[in-house]
Amino acid sequence: MGDIAATVETYWATAQARDWRAFGATLADDVCYEFPQTRERVVGREGVVRLNAEQLGEWSLEVERVVADATQAVSWVRFSDEEDEEETQAISFFTSTPDGRIQTITDFRPAAYEPPVGREQLTERF
Repeated sequence: MGDIAATVETYWATAQARDWRAFGATLADDVCYEFPQTRERVVGREGVVRLNAEQLGEWSLEVERVVADATQAVSWVRFSDEEDEEETQAISFFTSTPDGRIQTITDFRPAAYEPPVGREQLTERF
């Protein structure tokens, strides 16, 4: 049985390095990658690699945290867009095949927004 936490760490490290061959090796042949906010899905290793290599622009990433059990993991990653110098965050959920490769990815990219008026006495901005 593979270690999904290590696989997810490798997935992000190889994405950051733009090592698309090693990145693809972390994925199951029939991996399914979903973006709930845009209602998009990519099925298959080749499509997921191409999406990352060709479609997502110039960015760098920093992994904040990976939490996992035997068959699933979640990661929190910060992305910096090199063109417009904006930072976004992603929370991604992963499941694994029995050999530890990534079977599914569900990628949430929350948008920042200003907090509602009236709770500033309860919170601290960071």
